[in-house]
Amino acid sequence: MAARTGAPVRCVLFDVGGVLLELSGIDAMLRWMRNATDVEGLWHAWLTSPAVREFERGRMDPQTFATQLVAEFDLVVGPDEFLKGFTGWPLGPLPGAKDLLQQVRPGIVRATLSNTNALHWPRVMNEMDFERHFDHHFASHLMDRIKPDHEAFDHVATSIGLDPGEILFVDDNQINVDAARAYGMQAHRCVGPEAVRAVLLDHALIASA
Repeated sequence: MAARTGAPVRCVLFDVGGVLLELSGIDAMLRWMRNATDVEGLWHAWLTSPAVREFERGRMDPQTFATQLVAEFDLVVGPDEFLKGFTGWPLGPLPGAKDLLQQVRPGIVRATLSNTNALHWPRVMNEMDFERHFDHHFASHLMDRIKPDHEAFDHVATSIGLDPGEILFVDDNQINVDAARAYGMQAHRCVGPEAVRAVLLDHALIASA
């Protein structure tokens, strides 16, 4: 891994899904879409989807979202079947995720920045017990801001009271990593806790043993 650069990190900002939390749904979506694509194409479509963006900003109810999403992505399933599957996409913490969070150096702020929604977020925070492991949570549907928009990152930095360069952001989607870097944060693409661990070790943010 390349030597770290930039300001000393005072906050680690975690994406949740794909970084700390196991998500299903990708295989189902690829099967349901009439127009074939790959995982990268699906994620790009998802992150730029008008229906997804409205729903994950808290501006749309689940049934309207499902109806619009099925039409927008030209799915072979109806809104009710899609919504039933979608609700169960968060499966649980990835192995080692919570241990890693507890190993972050004392004094370093731990926060989340997640594109999420009213169906998934309560399960992740309560049922899967992520809430207590962080100092701050920034959920898209609660703050009406969404990655990869500049305003989402600005809201986090302003709320925590840190310069962007003092925040280290980890996300499993390159489009979000690129956006965070453009805003001024230090950012890395990480899929799963072990990838995050390597980045945190490189920045001396956790103990090496």
